[in-house]
Amino acid sequence: MTDWTETHRPSTLTEVRGNDKARDALQEWADTWPDHREAVILYGSPGVGKTSAAHALANDMDWPTIELNASDSRTKDVIERVAGEAAKSGTLTQGGSGRRLVILDEADNLHGNVDRGGTRAITSLVKEAQQPMVLIANEFYEMSNGLRNACRDIEFRDVSARSIVPVLRDICRQEDVGFEEDALRKIAEMNDGDLRGAINDLQAIAEGRETVTEDDVVTSERDRTTDIFSFLDTVLKEADAQEALEASYDVDETPDDLISWIEDNVPKDYEGAELAAAYRSLANADRWLGRVRATQNYTFWRYASDAMTAGVAAARSGEKGGWTRYGPPSYWSKLGRTSGARDTRDDVARAIATESGVSMSTARREVLPYLETMTHHCTNRELTVAMTGAYDLDPDHVAFITGSGADTNKIASIVEDAAERRETAAVDASEGAFESGETDESSSEGAVQGNERAETADETTPESQAVETDAASSQEEAEPSGEEDDSDDQQTGLGDFV
Repeated sequence: MTDWTETHRPSTLTEVRGNDKARDALQEWADTWPDHREAVILYGSPGVGKTSAAHALANDMDWPTIELNASDSRTKDVIERVAGEAAKSGTLTQGGSGRRLVILDEADNLHGNVDRGGTRAITSLVKEAQQPMVLIANEFYEMSNGLRNACRDIEFRDVSARSIVPVLRDICRQEDVGFEEDALRKIAEMNDGDLRGAINDLQAIAEGRETVTEDDVVTSERDRTTDIFSFLDTVLKEADAQEALEASYDVDETPDDLISWIEDNVPKDYEGAELAAAYRSLANADRWLGRVRATQNYTFWRYASDAMTAGVAAARSGEKGGWTRYGPPSYWSKLGRTSGARDTRDDVARAIATESGVSMSTARREVLPYLETMTHHCTNRELTVAMTGAYDLDPDHVAFITGSGADTNKIASIVEDAAERRETAAVDASEGAFESGETDESSSEGAVQGNERAETADETTPESQAVETDAASSQEEAEPSGEEDDSDDQQTGLGDFV
C-alpha cells in the first residue's frame, strides 16, 4: 500500500487546503519573482502543507524542481555543488521561461559546526540565486538573522479541523472507503492542525476495513506538533544510535508514550535476531521507567530514552527502505473501548470503600474480585441481594460485578429486593421513630392515664422518685442490649450480607 500523503498530495495550489492567505501570497511571489528575485521562506508547524504547496506551485508554473531535505548532507560543498549549480544557472532548457524551483526543506535544522558552513553557504546562495528558491522551516526564528533578512517569509498556520474534514472525505471517496462523518471529525480534531498526521491516521484506521466508524478511531491526548511517524521512520529504518537518540529530543511525547509507539511498530520492520535485540533494549527501557514510577526520580528518564531509541536503532543490521504503515499503540484502542467499564468499576470500588472504610485501591484489589466470584451470574441470589443492599448498588453496578445484563429482569428484581431490604432495615433501626400515631381512643386513654400518673407523681416524695428512676434505668439498660446489636447490623446492611 502506498503512502496516502504522497498519493493525494495536491497537484496545484488551488488544491492546498486550510491556508488560503499563505497560498495566495506564494502565488504572488512566484508571479512577481522576475521583478524582485528574492527567495522565500515557508514556515509553520509540521504537516500543514508547506512542502506540498511548494511542489504544487512548481506544477502550476511548469518549473522542474531540485530538492534537498533533512536526509541530505548539509555541508557547504554539497550545498554549493547541488543547490548552487541549479540556483545560479540561468540557461536551463527545461521548465517554463527556462527556470527551475530549488526547494530546501528543513532549513531551520542548520546548526553551527554540525553543518560545516552550510548556513553561510545558503545565505550566500539566496542572495546570488538566479532561480527561484523556496526554503521550508518549522521554526522561523531558528534560522540565522542573515538568512531571514535575505528572504521573504510566508507563514503557514495550523489547518483547522473544519478544513481537514473535507480532505479526509475526498480521500475516502477516492480510495473507495466508507466513512462516518463523526469519525472523520474526530480524526481531524485529535490531530490539532496537522493535516498530514490526520491523513496518516485515516490510512492506518482504514486498512482492512470497508468503513471507518467513530468506534474505530483511537483517541488520545498526544500532541502532534511533531511528526511521530517520521520519528519512527528515522529510528527503525535510517538512523544510527546517536541520531536516533537526538531525534527523540524533537518528539513531543513522554518516554512512557514513546516506548509504546516503538514497541507496537518495531515488528513491522524488524524480524529474527534484530527484533529480539530490539525487544531486549525495550525491556531495559521499561525497567528504567518502572524505577521512575517507584521513586519519582525523573532523571532516570534519560536512561529509558537511550535504551528505547539508541538501543533499538543499534539492533538494526542495516538501513531499511520502503513505506511502512505505522499505527498508534494498541493499548490506546483498548483504553478507548473499555473506558465505560473502567468508570463503572471505579464507581463500584468507591461504593465499597465508602461502606467498608477502606481505600478505593484496596476495594478494587482485595474486595471486588471476591464479590465477582461469589455472585457470578447471580447464582447465589440471596447473597447478590445482600451485596446490592449493603453497598446500595444500581443495576449497572450489579451487572458489572455479576457479569449479567443490566437490563435483564433478574437484575431488576435483585435491585428491587435490595431496596426493600434497605428500607426495612432503616425502619427497624429507627426504633419506632417513623411509626404512625395511635387511634383516638388509645390517645384518650393514654391522656387519662397520663393525668393519673401526674397526680400520683405529685404525691410521691423526691426520695421515692429517685429510687424508681434508678430502677427503671437499670432495667432498660439490662433488657434491650441484644436488640441494639441486631438493629446496628440491620442499619449498616451488612448483617444479612455476612
